[in-house]
Amino acid sequence: MDWKTYFYVASAIFFGSIVLAFVFSRIKYKSGRVLTPFNLLFIGVVLSALTMFLPIYTTTFETSQCGPFEAVFVSIHNMIRLFAGDGDFEFVTEVLGAATPEMFSAYSKLFSVLFVMAPILTFGFVLSFMKNISANLKYVKNFFCSAFVFSELNEKSFALASDLKKKRWRVVVFAGVNDTNNDLYERAREIGAICFKRSIAESNFALHCPLSTISFFAIGKNQSDNILTALKLVERYKNRKRTKLYVFASGTDAEMVLSGRCGQTKVEIHRVNDVQSLIFRNLYETGYQKIFESAYTDTDGVKKINALIIGMGQHGTEMTKALSWFCQMDGYRPEINCFDIQKTAEERFVSLCPELMDKKFNGKFNLKGETQYKITIHPDMDVQTAAFDEKVKALARPTYIFISLGSDELNMAVAVKLRAMFMREGAHPQIQAVIYDDEKKMALAGVKNYSGQPYDIDFIGDVESAYTEAVILGSDLEQIALLRHKKWGEERTFWQYDYNYKSSIASAIHSKMKRLCGIPGIEKTPEEREENEKTAIRILEHRRWNAYMRSEGYVYSGSTEKASRNNLAKQHNCLVAFSKLPLSEQEKDDD
Repeated sequence: MDWKTYFYVASAIFFGSIVLAFVFSRIKYKSGRVLTPFNLLFIGVVLSALTMFLPIYTTTFETSQCGPFEAVFVSIHNMIRLFAGDGDFEFVTEVLGAATPEMFSAYSKLFSVLFVMAPILTFGFVLSFMKNISANLKYVKNFFCSAFVFSELNEKSFALASDLKKKRWRVVVFAGVNDTNNDLYERAREIGAICFKRSIAESNFALHCPLSTISFFAIGKNQSDNILTALKLVERYKNRKRTKLYVFASGTDAEMVLSGRCGQTKVEIHRVNDVQSLIFRNLYETGYQKIFESAYTDTDGVKKINALIIGMGQHGTEMTKALSWFCQMDGYRPEINCFDIQKTAEERFVSLCPELMDKKFNGKFNLKGETQYKITIHPDMDVQTAAFDEKVKALARPTYIFISLGSDELNMAVAVKLRAMFMREGAHPQIQAVIYDDEKKMALAGVKNYSGQPYDIDFIGDVESAYTEAVILGSDLEQIALLRHKKWGEERTFWQYDYNYKSSIASAIHSKMKRLCGIPGIEKTPEEREENEKTAIRILEHRRWNAYMRSEGYVYSGSTEKASRNNLAKQHNCLVAFSKLPLSEQEKDDD
């Protein structure tokens, strides 16, 4: 019997499985993956033990009528006994007496390790199985509660879940949780959340009380995975009432893939765009104070809004687009200067919204019944250079600054730098900087320098504030926008199409600003308004609408015929000055 060959093969399998288990433990786990570190180690011990038993029983059966067939199956039987903690080590050592002293020593050492590891792995498997049973029993116990099921356990999903658990009669479930050796898992257990190892699409939640609502959240870090998860959930629960699905994905692909499913299912589908949500919510809640109240009156009696956008990434681009329509207000003149390190920053923005940047409108403040703004993009500008400092100082005194450079540290550094720079100039603009880290946001609240002077910088965008029930699951702004949408469309189409959702949100935001800015007649119903009030409000609303549509990439179709409107081509026949609209279209501009 070639004891040495069997030993080397068994050793290679055993130690190889340990190496593979370690390598796979360093790789981020994806839901549904079969080759987990535990499984690799388990398979390695099984094959190694089986290889070790084969020469023992082949030797034992040499003097009997049994052959290789029996040796294989008896080896399998004893390998199973090994995992059950019933292995016979004494018998093994007796048979090993037929081997050389070197092989006897090597075999006995490796076998002693396997005799210990196999029952431990079995115990780990049973413990994991019992945990799954416990999780299922806990879920069944909450049969009548409203359920909130998350596709992944991460900082964002945990923040939202923690806020949801503040109310009673709710059960929170995190699916696809395989890494239980981290702080996030322990925090999830502390709030009473249930953690399933199976993915959200593989788990069955159909047995939940049909009278209770289930809210699913496709909230992984990969947007493509979120869309695929959403499609699986829609297909599985398409006939279940009281089912909501929140998909954390933005972009054209998300709308195209999911909007078609909205009309084919009872599931209420909501798309969540983190960046857009932050910008809209920020303008709705603080826009009047930060932007309109900070404006100063020039010698002509016009209130000047001079905004600086530092960083033209997702946040900066969305803010620039939003300010173009947000700042359309009688008596105000908005100028927006944007800075970015990319050389193609201006070209990218022009490609995104060509007519917004068209010189026929951009920078023109004397077009009656048309948009009034000036947007200037400054590309290839490093915010940490003197060239940037000089460029900023050469501009008109800023009233509002928005900073989003993709790094908390850089955002803070630039905010402090600009505060100091403008204090030297005798100016005190409103400054908002995006900060993602919750702990940093808390630490920076009301921060002062060593001499007790407040920096007076507003830090926004942290996870804890952005991922709450009030923000994600039907904010006040969304409800107001929905009511505006329902004046002409069904509720389903509000959630189904980005065009309907965003345009109604923008309308709701600007309506609030008109009231805060005291536009004459805005507090009255359209029927109650004086004729001059009615006309002024209609013109203002059309100016806002023109800027909004251009910020969304729409261009004038070149005709006033209704047939010339083409939403697929982003062409609209009403993108003209108010006076050029047919009377029927002018009357639609009542706020």
